[in-house]
Amino acid sequence: MNLEKVRNIGISAHIDSGKTTLSERILFYAGRIHKIEDVRGGGDGATMDHMDLEKERGITITSAATSLKWNHLGEEYNVNLIDTPGHVDFTVEVERSLRVLDGAVLVLCSVGGVQSQSITVDRQMKRYKIPRLAFINKMDRTGADPFRGLRELKEKLQADAFLMQLPIGREDNFKGVVDLIERKAYYFDGDNGETLRIEEPPAEMADEIEETRLAMLEALSMYSDDMMEKMLSEEEISVELIYEVARKAVHAGATPVYMGSAYKNKGVQPLLDAVARYLTSPLDREIHGIDPKDETKQIPLTPDPNEPFVGMAFKIVDDEYGQLTYMRIYQGTCEKGGSYINQRTGKKERFSRLVRMHSNKREEIDSASAGDIIAVMGIDCASGDAYAPERNFCTLESMFVPEPVIKISVTPTSRAEADKMGKALQRFRKEDPTFRVETDEESGEVLISGMGELHLDVYVERMRREYGVSVEVGAPKVSYREAPTKHVDFDHKFKKQTGGSGQFAHIKGSIEPIESDSEDSFEFEDKVVQGRIPKQYIPAVEKGFRDSLIKGPVAEFPVVGTRVTLTDGAYHDVDSSEKSFHTCARECFREYFKKASPVLLEPIMQVELECPESFQGAVVGDVTGRRGMITNTDIREGVSYISAEVPLAETFGYATDLRSMTQGQGTFTMELCKYAKVPGNIQEDIVNEKKNAQLVGSK
Repeated sequence: MNLEKVRNIGISAHIDSGKTTLSERILFYAGRIHKIEDVRGGGDGATMDHMDLEKERGITITSAATSLKWNHLGEEYNVNLIDTPGHVDFTVEVERSLRVLDGAVLVLCSVGGVQSQSITVDRQMKRYKIPRLAFINKMDRTGADPFRGLRELKEKLQADAFLMQLPIGREDNFKGVVDLIERKAYYFDGDNGETLRIEEPPAEMADEIEETRLAMLEALSMYSDDMMEKMLSEEEISVELIYEVARKAVHAGATPVYMGSAYKNKGVQPLLDAVARYLTSPLDREIHGIDPKDETKQIPLTPDPNEPFVGMAFKIVDDEYGQLTYMRIYQGTCEKGGSYINQRTGKKERFSRLVRMHSNKREEIDSASAGDIIAVMGIDCASGDAYAPERNFCTLESMFVPEPVIKISVTPTSRAEADKMGKALQRFRKEDPTFRVETDEESGEVLISGMGELHLDVYVERMRREYGVSVEVGAPKVSYREAPTKHVDFDHKFKKQTGGSGQFAHIKGSIEPIESDSEDSFEFEDKVVQGRIPKQYIPAVEKGFRDSLIKGPVAEFPVVGTRVTLTDGAYHDVDSSEKSFHTCARECFREYFKKASPVLLEPIMQVELECPESFQGAVVGDVTGRRGMITNTDIREGVSYISAEVPLAETFGYATDLRSMTQGQGTFTMELCKYAKVPGNIQEDIVNEKKNAQLVGSK
């Protein structure tokens, strides 16, 4: 396979920007499907939304992969495509897809512009340094404005963005696009826009075309001295040079902007040509593995089919045929029936079958090589595991997994259901790293935690459908945190005399708050001099403090934002041990942390609301009543866009309230913004509630 002609791309965007509709059109024009289905409204549902739940709700829940061939300038390109969800609740699906891709298409709505989830996706793309194109969709909608989309890409995402096309007409009159490089108009004829008609652009657009083309050339000239010189001396710039520099610019992080209406079958083929022309092939990306024997050492991985095999399992799905593991191959070739070693566990596993995925359908293959994205059957691994031919060959950098913010209790309705529920939870936990399961020590309840109400709602529904388990769901619980607010010095001695040698440890130092964005922020500093505490006991002191962070003294929530500095202490030649210093640190934390005036912190959500202008007053009033803070309001085309920061505890059941307030026309999205201090009166209520729950649990 010619790797130059391989593109591994993802389609990511805010909810309802039209990602799945765009994927459906891409599959149709590439001849992969022969009938277009819609995401909502009857029919079989979109190809990439294959779960029943996705079809019913009209949303994408899991990322789906497919492969297709696209003919560009007479050459065939192999495109592996992943359609990802837009809801922040399923953000890990986007995260793990982008982790293994070489390029992406960021879809924006022509009316909504850059929305909250577009910002999150942008952050994820930057984290993995993924080159991308932007596609402004829904150009047929009332209020469509590609220039605002461009402006927001520059302002909100600090992207070096520039238009590669201009629309011919807008809203109901949207007819096609003008390609600014070739100065040609593209119209999309036929029942499904499959026939591309290329003509001269409308004469009345001549000035606008030249003006926008100049802006595009100025943006591109920043990536080429040759082009910059030609522009300064006002020479004509050849089309070949523009294409060459545009490819270089995309690889360097620029964002060319395309436009169209996937639903109305316009603008998709030029976007596919741009994917083939500009986005990176596996040969253009520098991928490094980590040497397990020395984690500071990097191993360059080359997309060469003849090198030793290295693959990464990035997504796991359990279905009726067993575990299906999606894998990106970074180096070498793997064969059906071959055995490879899981770098994390050291176990040798046989790849019994290799399949190429088309949404939920499978195509058997005998081998796959570097640059490919395939699925493997018959192996048992976790998301993020690397495979290679020998032990300790190479591991790969793990992906970022956000912390869950909401918990609910799930109780099976009968004992027989409990086993089935256990199996379901085990499987979901393996599939989704942001889904956690634990048992409450006091009440014995099973608690599941995740990224939001929708996230947990989907898993409860899947338990019912896929495992036939009916469960009772408890009220949602917020994951609060505890943090100190002032500096406090400690001086703690631990002495215990039993028969024979006793236990002795003495530590001095301070506990203080630290400002940190990280959720599990804890710092430990060792400033002990002249061996007052022997070096071998220091790790035991740190471990003692770390083990105390799991339950704080206010209401037994995890402790964050704390720095412990150890400055002095004492030991006994016979009675001191690691165990005595560990116990001493735990006792010390319990006693002194209370003196640091600890407070509760709660998750604050960034909420983006859309509703008709006439309901703005009611919606804003309601947000304020929920202890929310409005950060921005904007009215466009009679639609009010409101940004606010609202405590998670106040958002439960908000979807229903918003619908009834706006006669069903309001929508909202939310994602974790930060942790902030809980007001005093509410903190008292939470602490009392926790105490009462413990009293009830102990009866």
